[in-house]
Amino acid sequence: MDVTGVMSPAEEPGTEPAGLAAPVERPLATIAGAVWRGLGYAARTVGVPAGVRGLAVEIAYTAVHVSLYPWGLVDEVLRPAGTFVHHRTASLSPAQRSLVVSDMESSTTPVLLVHGIVDNRSIFALLARALRRRGFGVVHAVNFSVLTAFTGDIRAAARELGHHVERLCASTGADRVHIVGHSLGGLMARYYVQRLGGDARVDTLVTLGTPHRGSLIAHFLPPTRVPQQLQPGSDLLRELAEPAPDCRTRFLAVWSRQDQLIIPQSAARLTHPDLAVTEVELEHVGHLSMTIDPEVVHLVTRLLSRRPLRGRDRAGSARAVAG
Repeated sequence: MDVTGVMSPAEEPGTEPAGLAAPVERPLATIAGAVWRGLGYAARTVGVPAGVRGLAVEIAYTAVHVSLYPWGLVDEVLRPAGTFVHHRTASLSPAQRSLVVSDMESSTTPVLLVHGIVDNRSIFALLARALRRRGFGVVHAVNFSVLTAFTGDIRAAARELGHHVERLCASTGADRVHIVGHSLGGLMARYYVQRLGGDARVDTLVTLGTPHRGSLIAHFLPPTRVPQQLQPGSDLLRELAEPAPDCRTRFLAVWSRQDQLIIPQSAARLTHPDLAVTEVELEHVGHLSMTIDPEVVHLVTRLLSRRPLRGRDRAGSARAVAG
């Protein structure tokens, strides 16, 4: 993985076909592009050993996640970590003690985990454990109703997320929090940060497999509000593309070329001229297994502890661009 100090480039707008041929050329170009992307995805998935391994991990973790899903339906009780709040380190592991001693602010900044569509907090079982072992005193996963995906609205969910953040700050005494959002959870958190003043509360927002530019799969979901908002070019996505001057939140956007639910996969990239974004591109990691991938877990814990990201060789399967 290479880490550079340049802004991730925005995609060049496509040129519109001219003349009477436009109505014909555009559908043909769209179909040809979809076929080409499908062939490329198949080649990355089953054409190389790493792709096959990534698919196997995704299938295996999906089965594990299904088994954990009922447990995740129970809301997590917020228990602020007294040892961290009172700055005591005697009972901590060496890794936890290291973070508290080297960076008290990071260790006492709460981390809020936000799941995706029709999911729950069980998707973060491994990541939450890793963050706690690393020394973060308060790691809390929030549950949104499954019905949100069909009867809700992303803007309303973002406002509800803001209420969760305020309760978390009031409970822990913290001024700011970190948020890690998977899939739709990242989009809700981004709306809260950009459009609802959440940048005053959110220090860092990590998005994992989040459809920042929508997903074509949304066209095949029930025609309710949330799927419509997830369609490329929706009013909500256009709103998020508007200027966001002086946004104080820093972003880590992780996306994978083997993501099965974000179509095209590059729609999970976050490019905005007003946002400070570190982008991480993966090659052979699926949508769900992104939350358990060792490199992703390492990157998230390192970034939230405010340690600089270092280039780590992963056989060319990951690339980070810091902006």
